[in-house]
Formats: sequence, structure tokens, C-alpha cells
Amino acid sequence: MNAARSTALNQRNRLLLQTAPLRTAAQSRRVLTTSIPVASPSSSLPSSGHGHGHGKAFNSSLAVESTIARSDPAEFATINQFETSQMFPKPISPIKQHEKLVQSGVLRSDDHQIRIIGKLQRFWEQVLQYDPPPIPEARTSDSLISRLFSRAPPVLETAPASAPKGLYLYGDVGTGKTMLMDLFYQTLPPSITRKRRVHFHAFMIDAHKRIHAAKMTMGHSGGDPIAPVARDLANGAYVLCFDEFQVTDIADAMILRRLLEGLMNHGVVCVITSNRHPDDLYKNGIQRSSFIPAIELLKSRFEVTDLDSGTDYRRIPRVLSHVYYHPLTPENKAEIDKIFNSLTHPTPTAALQDPVIENRPITTWGRTLHVPLSTSKIARFSFEEICGRPLSAADYLEVTKQFSTLFITDVPKMGMGQKDMARRFITFIDACYESKTRIFVSSEVPIYQIFSDESAGSGKGISDHMRSVMDDLGLSPEAVGSSSMFSGDEEIFAFARACSRLVQMGSREWAETASQ
Repeated sequence: MNAARSTALNQRNRLLLQTAPLRTAAQSRRVLTTSIPVASPSSSLPSSGHGHGHGKAFNSSLAVESTIARSDPAEFATINQFETSQMFPKPISPIKQHEKLVQSGVLRSDDHQIRIIGKLQRFWEQVLQYDPPPIPEARTSDSLISRLFSRAPPVLETAPASAPKGLYLYGDVGTGKTMLMDLFYQTLPPSITRKRRVHFHAFMIDAHKRIHAAKMTMGHSGGDPIAPVARDLANGAYVLCFDEFQVTDIADAMILRRLLEGLMNHGVVCVITSNRHPDDLYKNGIQRSSFIPAIELLKSRFEVTDLDSGTDYRRIPRVLSHVYYHPLTPENKAEIDKIFNSLTHPTPTAALQDPVIENRPITTWGRTLHVPLSTSKIARFSFEEICGRPLSAADYLEVTKQFSTLFITDVPKMGMGQKDMARRFITFIDACYESKTRIFVSSEVPIYQIFSDESAGSGKGISDHMRSVMDDLGLSPEAVGSSSMFSGDEEIFAFARACSRLVQMGSREWAETASQ
């Protein structure tokens, strides 16, 4: 390599090394097209053709590439390989990331989980090689003339043959479902920008809003509102991760097959976690026969994998942080007040810049919810204020989206008379867990016993199914009470999951890492 070309390459390499490594290919090409004079007058490179002894000042580095490629193709290939490795460093894989977490002590090594991560690794590698199909353009006008003379977007009836089969991971509480999903999602390289990880509750709320908007746009002319919603969702993300996939609502059940089918036909690939095998979804639900095609779709287009190994990873001993206070005594009230004041007023300046205000309004689903006491990041509710009103999962998700730390005071022990409030509290705990919200709670009885219905004369003990689920969780009747409040399979599972999550949310690790 002569001196001038060496100078050119050195300058180019310095430019590449200064370039942010997470650029897309298109962005990197734009960087390389800047003007770079590379040769001195004494250079021995070919002259500009006018007979002068001056070296050629290339208009761009692409001109340098052209010159080197013609003179030495092998050398050019080596240089391009170097450039690629600098601009797009090899992403860390799920297996490597898991090994790092085990070595650092964050996770414990588990043979069963390692086998599952092997499947996750294979799917991850397939996704990296996958080139999704282009999404057809939406029709910009819905007028009569437009419908008559414009070409409608093509209707895709099957998934692309190149699309990898999705992963459906199911298992009981504490089997590491969410950790595995995070491991997959967080190791996807930055070059995959169309990706989305979402709790299934939140996804369906978003889907229903979009379908409603599509119906309003179509007006009296009608049409299929699910098709454009599936197209728009696919346009936003071709890698979708659904956490806590469950179907308990007939409205969800009726649209789910067509929505999933539309997404997959547009080339979307998915990882799904659930507490149920597809055959057990929406069991005993209204018009379940209409949901069977969705079940068959999941079984045919996903690799269904059981995560149960007998180990509840959330029950591995942790040092509990003091975030739960009982009983409802003046001393515990004073302690909760002290913590709230210390977090909302850490310094006099902070108190002035972000003061506690009363009845802060937040909007969800077009209506206003007033927060009793809050700063921009910390909110305080009584149990009656957060669970005594007819609030939904959407409301709780909006609250946890707005506030990273929540105080819930005066939680009572609930019996059959407060079953609706108990259900709302479980939904609220799920929203806090999914959003990694830090919580402080004051309650009448230990937090794990608030669902216990031991009213006189109830005459009902703990059911066999409840006992089985509690045994799986390592929860004793002495710890949570002999509750007969919950009886259905979904209710019992939700109760057990809430207890398991409350254990984790009471740990020092959660208190230190949540709300960040």
C-alpha cells in the first residue's frame, strides 16, 4: 500500500472510530460521504489529468473506496470487514447475558432454565437473520372516488415463509417468565428498531382504542377495522413481546384471532409468556367456541414451552426492606408520613421546585382521575381512594406510568363483602409489578393476609386447588390465612401471583432498583 492510500485509510478509520457505534447502515453511509481530502501534493497517486503534479483530492470517501477496490479487491474487502466490526459491534446473546448475570450473582444457575434459554437463543438468532416483508401503504382517503379508482392495500392471507416460528412460554407464578422475556428483548441489537415489549393488558387496551378509532374513521361505509389496526401495529414493530398473556374478557376473545393472524401475516414474530397452556386459555368463557381458532393459531405458529421446573425463582430468600407496615397504629402512620415527607421533600429546593399538590388531575380513557397527594413522581392514595372506586386496569397502568413511587395507606383485611375491592387491589399490584413501581403500604393485618376471609360462620375452609397453588408457592395458611374468598381457577391464580409479587416487591433489591 503506498503512502497516500495509507493516509487516506488512516483518516477514514479515524472517522469511523469517532462515529457512534449504534448508527444504522444508512446513517453510517451518510457519515462516509463527507468530503475528505486525502492526498498531499507530493503524493504518487494518479494526477487529476491536467498534467500537474498535484495529488487528487477526492470528493468523498466513496471515491477512495472506488480507487482502492480497483487497485486491490482483497485489501478493500479486509478494510470493509474492519469498518463493519467497528460500526456494528456484535450484540451480546441471551446465553452470554445469562452467564454474566449468573457470574455476578444476580441469577442462580438452573439446568432447566438453561435449556429454555437455549430455545430462546435459537429464536434470537433466527430473528437476527430475519428480513421482514414491507408493510403495504394505508389508503390515505376513504372517499367514494378513492375506493373506486385507487388500488387497495393487498390482503395478506398467510405469514411469510421466512418468518421464524414464535415462542410461547407458559408456567406458574415464579417460573421466571418475565426474566426470560426481558433477557430476549434487552439483547436484541440496536439495528432492530421496530420492536415492542408490552404487558398484554396494556396491549389490548391500546388495540381496542385503535379499533374504535378505525370504526369512527370508516363511518357509515363500514369495513373491517381490525385489518388496518394490525397493519399499523406491524408497521410499528415486527418483533413483539407479550408478557402475561391471558384472556378473561369476551371482547378480547372475539378479536384476538383476527388480530394475531393479521400481525403474523404482516411478518410480525412474537415471544409470549402466559400462565396457561393455549388449550387452557379462556376456559369456561362465554362463546369459547369462537375462541378455539385463536388457540389453534397459537399452537400451530408458536413453539409452546412449559417453564415449570418446581423452582419458584421469586421465593429464593431475600432480605426484606421495610415497605409494609401493620397494624394501623398511630406509630405506623407516623412512620409512613415520615417516609413520604422525606422522599417528597429531600431538600428545601426540591420542595419548591416539585411541591406536593392536592387532587392532581390525570387523564385516562377520556376521563379525569384526581390524585389525592402527589409530586411529579410520587403519589399517595388511601386504599378506599385507589380500590374503593370502579377503576380498571387501564386506570392503574396510567397511575403507574405517571408515578414511580406509590404510597397506599389503610388497607383493610378483606372478606367476601369486599371481593370487588380485593380484585381491584390485585389488578393494582399487577400494574405496579409490571411498571417496576416502588410501593409503601400500611395495612390492618400483614400484607399477605389481607385476602383472608375468616368471618365467623363462613364454614368454608381452604379449597384443595387453593392449597395446591399455595404449596407450589411455598405459602402456608398461617402466612396468608385460610381464605375462601377466591374459588375460580383464574381468581386463585391471580391471588397466588399477587402474594408472590408482594414478596418480591418487599425485597431490598426491589426497593433499591425499582422506580429508576
